[in-house]
Amino acid sequence: MIHAVLIFNTSGVARLSKFYTPLHKSAQSLIPKIFSLVCSRPATLCNFLDAPELEAFLGPKGDEDERWRVVYRSYATLYFVFVVDGAESELGILDLIQVFVESLDRAFENVCELDLVFQFDEVHHILAEIIQGGLVLETNVEEIANSVQTSSKLRKESFAAANPLSLGTGVGGAGSRGGNLKSPLGWLTNKITGARAI
Repeated sequence: MIHAVLIFNTSGVARLSKFYTPLHKSAQSLIPKIFSLVCSRPATLCNFLDAPELEAFLGPKGDEDERWRVVYRSYATLYFVFVVDGAESELGILDLIQVFVESLDRAFENVCELDLVFQFDEVHHILAEIIQGGLVLETNVEEIANSVQTSSKLRKESFAAANPLSLGTGVGGAGSRGGNLKSPLGWLTNKITGARAI
């Protein structure tokens, strides 16, 4: 099971933190602990490690041989970190991180740290398309991108339909809710040109 997904910048500031397991201690102290484990490793070492230090935060594992594992990848100035248990394959999680990054790249056209800061809701939506409740739902980048685009389109249409100031695309400036509702732009255009308002 996946217990946490975190994205850090190189300074250790968390740009995304999603926990799928209740924490025994505050996340405020867990996040720097995970970052210190990841950033202190030389680039020549593999991208996963056992992390018994996390038991204080996530609880002890039932089996002595089973420990918390941290799987991470570094892309430019960002660390993508997954905290998993022994039920997950480390190589499978590395592939899942790649899927997550490719999905973000599709949505933001070469994702950067500012995209994570200013469009965090979209980032969480993409993550929710991939993982729900700590379980992997989808790994096909095309399916994820299509679902995110469809949701974004529906969200924009819903906003336009619910917003009374929406500038509809109907004939004569009619709003998207119906032909008898005038948008502010259509009403103003009719007033300026001297046309009778309907």
